[in-house]
Amino acid sequence: MEREWMTGGTSAVDGLTIDGLGDVRRAPAARVRAVAEGPVALAVVGDCSATKQELTAALVAVRVGRWGELSRWPGSYWMIADDGRQRFVCGDLAGIRAVYYTLRGEEGTAWATEARLLERPLVPDLPWLAARLTAGEQHWPHRSPYEEVRLVPGGFGLLLRPGGPPQLVDIAGIEPVDELREGAERFGQVLTDAVQYRVRAAGEAVGADLSGGLDSSAAVVLAADAQAVHAVTYTDGFTSGEDMAFAARVAEHTGVAHTVALGGDGQLPFGFPAGQPTGVEPVLEAAMYAMDGTYLRPVRGMPLHLTGHGGDVVLDASSSCWVRLLQDGRRHEAHRQVVAFARLRNTAPGPYWKALKQAADLGRSGSLERAAEALERGPITPNAAVTGWSWCRLGTGASWLTGYGRHQVAALLRQAACDQQPELADEFDHWAALRSVGASARGWAPYGDALGVKPVYPYLDNTVVRAAFAVPALARRGLVAYKPLLRAALPQLPDWLTSRRSKGSFTAQRIAGLARHRDLLDELIASSPLAAGGLIDPAAVRAALAQAARGQSATMIADLHQLIVTCWWLSGQTTALEAAC
Repeated sequence: MEREWMTGGTSAVDGLTIDGLGDVRRAPAARVRAVAEGPVALAVVGDCSATKQELTAALVAVRVGRWGELSRWPGSYWMIADDGRQRFVCGDLAGIRAVYYTLRGEEGTAWATEARLLERPLVPDLPWLAARLTAGEQHWPHRSPYEEVRLVPGGFGLLLRPGGPPQLVDIAGIEPVDELREGAERFGQVLTDAVQYRVRAAGEAVGADLSGGLDSSAAVVLAADAQAVHAVTYTDGFTSGEDMAFAARVAEHTGVAHTVALGGDGQLPFGFPAGQPTGVEPVLEAAMYAMDGTYLRPVRGMPLHLTGHGGDVVLDASSSCWVRLLQDGRRHEAHRQVVAFARLRNTAPGPYWKALKQAADLGRSGSLERAAEALERGPITPNAAVTGWSWCRLGTGASWLTGYGRHQVAALLRQAACDQQPELADEFDHWAALRSVGASARGWAPYGDALGVKPVYPYLDNTVVRAAFAVPALARRGLVAYKPLLRAALPQLPDWLTSRRSKGSFTAQRIAGLARHRDLLDELIASSPLAAGGLIDPAAVRAALAQAARGQSATMIADLHQLIVTCWWLSGQTTALEAAC
């Protein structure tokens, strides 16, 4: 399956040109629609429901530089606009449709929708990859995994003027409402449209994930009202029986075709079977490729495959919303909600409350500075339990850094502390989470190609994201009801589904996979460029891997997962560089 791509600037990759944008080249299979009037031109590339008339009418916005208006059609697409003096390029809010760029001195700025098309050596940025393992990727939304290749963050576009530096332009355009009820109807409509316009356009049966969770289940219910659906579910000896029961009940309720794939030891995570694509960036899903290949086989070759990916981000919110209450001076309300949350989960509210107060007092910049100081003081001892929300939590990965690695990461954290990012906790957190799931989706693209599956992510459409983020995070963070926005937005969903409060997990599978592949993973990590470059200590990782493989510490599994896929990805990049030499 050919993938869509585009290049611009000084890049000279072979491809077809776009009408009105003669120096922009695109893949032969790309879905492109373009309009032009004199020097003013506009093109959308990808999955966009806009009509030719709507595109032509949008040329008015191009002429006056109202760039954000060009990202408000349903779908998932890139947009390129030119008014004869300057050019604007952007992807979607989530960053599935990424735009990479690099500076070329007097030659100007080159951009592309895949980093490999920038016609420069792609050298992995090892210190940044170590920082990502240590503190998360949310602090550097403009960085890519490669040296001197920048990424346009989700929610921004790239404005290019001849002879001038590239400029990032905010296109988020969130129009807030006061409460959940006010925004629920709008959200329900745009989510329904995001699912149903695609499946109707397919004109035949489509595939869909059906894990039994709320997000994929809601998408299947909506799709089944518009088109025949073949839903697929993965299960094995570690899968929650509750997940399987809900998946079966949703399939029966909707009448969709339903195939349940039974996995075994060969589908456990971290096997990395021969022939698996490396991809353009490390993503957690790389460890699940054998599992994906098993359960997606029945829907291979279908016109599209619906997923619930991203639903957690738009339907829910983290405890950052209580930090926001503290930032707004609403201490009493924040304390009341934290105590209620803790009581519902039979936990002590004290440590949780302390962490949230600290986050509000320090702010983003102060939290990053404190984390940098902690790294520079000496080795980090990971916390046994995670309590409360933090701007910057040093995970177990921080304890694997060498002294050199700690100083490299500390320098990057200090740099990030000076960058312009949201200083309101809930706003920072929901954009960070959105960009993370967007990166996961774009990173899975080569795996979908190899498996013959064309994933779509309706929860990550611009229209859906804007409608969700318009609702205050505090309202989306349900204390009693789980994901209250979904229940309010789609009242036609059965009560037995929207009343579910639990959520499945692949932790048991990951522990079993670590145990099964432990020796190979130990060798992979020890021989990785992160270890060879002196950034991580293989002995420290080896001890953590042994502990996790015995199931003794679930808290470090997420960091191990990220480290393993990063080392595996780097092994592919090293092979590619050696071949190029």
